[in-house]
Amino acid sequence: MRIKEVIVVEGHHDTNVLQQYFDCETIETNGLALSAETLELIKEAQQRCGVIIFTDPDYAGEEIRRRLTKQFPDAKQAFLSREYAQKKDDIGIENAEPEAILEAIEKAHATFRKEGAGEADLYTAEDLFAAGLSGGADSKQRREKLGQVLGIGYANARGLRGKLNQFGIRKEEF
Repeated sequence: MRIKEVIVVEGHHDTNVLQQYFDCETIETNGLALSAETLELIKEAQQRCGVIIFTDPDYAGEEIRRRLTKQFPDAKQAFLSREYAQKKDDIGIENAEPEAILEAIEKAHATFRKEGAGEADLYTAEDLFAAGLSGGADSKQRREKLGQVLGIGYANARGLRGKLNQFGIRKEEF
């Protein structure tokens, strides 16, 4: 299932788990610091397609959620209780069972799109190749620059295509 909104998580383990179950984009906060670049990515995602804040049920996760909610009051919220997110002494959404993660995302009122339903993806792998964003010696640098200009961050070719489609980047902007 594809999720329209971008999910804001704490780290790459959370991203890996979510992407096992959903076709989704994430933004990782990488802890409490919340860099200006990360906040700008969240702002851009909120404006384009909405965000869901999904942080760990521990002190750091709740503090990140509090700060983000203050800056993005319209963001959707996904929650897991500690009992579903704990393995031994480790607390994190990456520890939860798939059913608990799905329930948390559903309760956040995520917008689901089934593959093949609704509008087709605007960007294809061929579009990225034609624009020099894949398959070339300088493709990585071109993707980095495009990500900065569009405010969507860096991604490999497949990830960039997903972001372009998920964020609804218009061809004129591209």
